[in-house]
Amino acid sequence: MKKFIPIIASSIAIASFSAAVKAEDMSNDSGLYVGGNYGYLKVDSEDDFDDNNDVVQGIVGYRFNSFLALEGSYIDFGKYGGSLANASTTGYTAALKGTLPITQTTELFVKAGQLWHDTDYEVASIKGSSDDKSLFAGAGVNFKVTENLLLNAQYTWYDVDLNADNVDSDSKFETDFNQASVGAEYRF
Repeated sequence: MKKFIPIIASSIAIASFSAAVKAEDMSNDSGLYVGGNYGYLKVDSEDDFDDNNDVVQGIVGYRFNSFLALEGSYIDFGKYGGSLANASTTGYTAALKGTLPITQTTELFVKAGQLWHDTDYEVASIKGSSDDKSLFAGAGVNFKVTENLLLNAQYTWYDVDLNADNVDSDSKFETDFNQASVGAEYRF
């Protein structure tokens, strides 16, 4: 999957650029936007970190046209795990977002990018912290409430690994974060 994300992102960029060139007037569809998401997080792991949790995300982005945007966010994955092993993760993202308007009020979107994350963990009473970067990809749908306000539903997959070096020199916990969320976006 990691090898396909750059290919998907490149394909979105090329398709968006091609569509933008054919469009008559995209100047009204560009600009800054802000938003937020709240949702459900499923942490999949072969270790003791499997859990379900709430996730909160704040977003800021810039739309180049109706089809292509650059988006950044701060995300709090919360605390997950059990009594033997638990962790909490926060991070920042940068993504390329491709949007396909379906009707006047509905848009489909896909995004792919990079997550820089910090994790505080405790494994068998040994505490530590780790910072790393991971790839992610997602898809969703926007519904226009007004010309500037949109509601959305989306699913995002993050390939997060936790390095617990102070527990054991080979302690690398393979985890996937699966986020299903709803949110709002305001376009200026």
